[in-house]
Amino acid sequence: METSGLPDISWENLGFNPVTTDFMYVMKFSGDGEFLSGGLQRFGNIELNPASCVLNYGQGIIEGLKAHKKHDNSILLFRPEENGLRMKIGADRMCMPAPTIEQFVEAVKVTVLANRRWVPPPHKGFLHIRPLLMGTGPVLSLTPAPEFTFLIFVTPVGNYFEGGLKQLNLVVKEEIHRAVPGGVGSVKAIGNYAVVLKALIEAKADGFAEVLYLDSVYNKYLEEVSTANIFVVKDRIISTPVLGGTILPGVTRKSIIEIACSQGFQVEERLVSVDEMLDADEVFCTGNAICLLPVGSITYMGRRVLYGETGVVSQQLFSALSNIQMGLTEDQMGWTVILE
Repeated sequence: METSGLPDISWENLGFNPVTTDFMYVMKFSGDGEFLSGGLQRFGNIELNPASCVLNYGQGIIEGLKAHKKHDNSILLFRPEENGLRMKIGADRMCMPAPTIEQFVEAVKVTVLANRRWVPPPHKGFLHIRPLLMGTGPVLSLTPAPEFTFLIFVTPVGNYFEGGLKQLNLVVKEEIHRAVPGGVGSVKAIGNYAVVLKALIEAKADGFAEVLYLDSVYNKYLEEVSTANIFVVKDRIISTPVLGGTILPGVTRKSIIEIACSQGFQVEERLVSVDEMLDADEVFCTGNAICLLPVGSITYMGRRVLYGETGVVSQQLFSALSNIQMGLTEDQMGWTVILE
């Protein structure tokens, strides 16, 4: 099932907004502990019971991964099994059944191939892949849904780094926290994003690109940005907040750590204080959509620290990862999946 022909779209003007593509993938939970065989449907609205658990109690998680087109017209997926594993772990925390990793990866492949005409040409962007797992069954009391839906939709988006790496200007928000110990900060739960909207809107109104959140106990250790992990570089030692239940285990984060180690860098996963960050040589963020973006400035308690031009380490790691994702260099890590 595939629609031929080129879409009526300007690849040069892609932003990061949803575009209506051809197909989406839908799979239902059978009720006996497994998901039934799913399939493609025409992209469109879905029906939800007003009493569905995802609407009333937020029982839902999301994933995000990307597909790049090569010059030979083949398509590259980046580590889809990692996203499948993360969804499975997150689903367990949210009392939800999940597709197997094999089901997840196969569904991603089928959806991308059915929408392959929407994958931007090389260097024009990528296809953003958004899997959803939702408690769609109706409930009234606070209880897991009796029915679950796994859905994947895709949309073409532009590159964040068109014309070179764009530096982020961050602000630290002390009064708003993204996650708390014992919560679901390590899960891509849909509620994790709604709680930071107020801080993010205020920050953008003040001219900042993003918000950096601190831990909710001591209010001094770095956690992450709204939709990205953070790294600090000092004397060629790369440090990033240790995963401890409040920080999302990003696939891009994991990939950057593995690349940095392979290149001989010393990487430390530990508690990183605000003071260390303000004294760093470089700071950068990682995430599925942004890949890796350097931080140009951070404002904390009215003090603004500038980091100058994009650092050598940030540039080196960005080039290494993005070249693998786009198929510009040989994938010696075995991370990419090629779709013909």
